[in-house]
Amino acid sequence: MQKKVDLAINLRNAGRKKESNELLVKLVEKFPGDAFINYQCAWSFDILGDESEAVPFYENAINLGLSGKDLEGAIVGLGSTYRTLGEYEKSKQVLLKGMDLFPNNKAIQVFYSLTLYNLKEHDRAMELLLTCLIDTSSDNEILNYKKALNFYSDKLNETWK
Repeated sequence: MQKKVDLAINLRNAGRKKESNELLVKLVEKFPGDAFINYQCAWSFDILGDESEAVPFYENAINLGLSGKDLEGAIVGLGSTYRTLGEYEKSKQVLLKGMDLFPNNKAIQVFYSLTLYNLKEHDRAMELLLTCLIDTSSDNEILNYKKALNFYSDKLNETWK
């Protein structure tokens, strides 16, 4: 089994996405209770642009007990996939869970801010994006204004006269 999973991942990495997907679908059929294979299958549908096909595999992977970095990836994948499908509340719930489980994962926070934008929670979305930018940037021009950006991040609609 592991050799076939490795082959599928290598095919994906080589740009042979469809072949990788076909192999992973067969592996899920043979090993439906394997969280990692479900995750890889979801990912394979995602990169093919078949987001709605990816959802049940992401859900299965998470429900089957995926852990660690793979769980982080599955949460980003499922949350962002729900968002692209217009299922914003589901996206929000998945990404909130992800932020609770992995509070230092900035990718989860950025995808959450995109979902907040779609939910018309623009102020919170911008605040979170600015915070992520401040926390992760190595750009000196950004860092020169870190204190100001941090101050304004939750005061976007305020003016001072």
